[in-house]
Amino acid sequence: MSRVGKMPVAIPAGVDVAIKDDQINVKGTGGTLSLTQNALVKVVNDAGKLTFAPANESREANAMSGTMRQLVNNMVVGVTKGFEKKLSLVGVGYKAAAQGAKLNLAVGYSHPVNIDMPAGITVATPTPTEILIKGADRQRVGQVAAEIRAIRPPEPYKGKGIRYSDEKITIKETKKK
Repeated sequence: MSRVGKMPVAIPAGVDVAIKDDQINVKGTGGTLSLTQNALVKVVNDAGKLTFAPANESREANAMSGTMRQLVNNMVVGVTKGFEKKLSLVGVGYKAAAQGAKLNLAVGYSHPVNIDMPAGITVATPTPTEILIKGADRQRVGQVAAEIRAIRPPEPYKGKGIRYSDEKITIKETKKK
C-alpha cells in the first residue's frame, strides 16, 4: 500500500468534511472546496480523521489512495491556512500593481499587461517588484502563478523577467571573440 495513503488526514476544529457517493466537500473559514471521489479508493471518516484505503489490490488503486489522501489534505490545509506563491520582478522598469481582482504588469512590452484573477484567488503587491498570490485551492494558486510567470519568464543572460521568489536562475556567460 502507498506510504502516503496510509497516513490519516486529521480534521481540525472549524472544518466540515462531507463525503457523498461521488464527491468530497471540505468547508472551512477559507471557503469551500470539492473533489470528485475515485471509485478505486474507499474514504472513511472516523472520529475526526479521514482514512484512505484502496478498493482492491491493484497497483492503480494503491497509487490513487495516496493521491486522494494528499489532495484532500491540501483541501483541508487550504480552507484553514490557505496557500500563497510569491513572484518577483527583475529588470529595469519592471513593476506590478494590484487593483482589486486585476493585476497590471509593466514588463518591457510596448503595452501594459492586465490579468484578471479567477474567483477564489487574491493578488497583492507589497512592493512594485513583488507579487503575492493567495488562495485556498493549491492547484489554482500554482496555475495562476505559472501563467503570470509565463508572460515574461527569466532569461538566462541577464536574469530579467518574472520569477518565483525562491527560484535560482543560472546566468550564462556571453559569447567571447
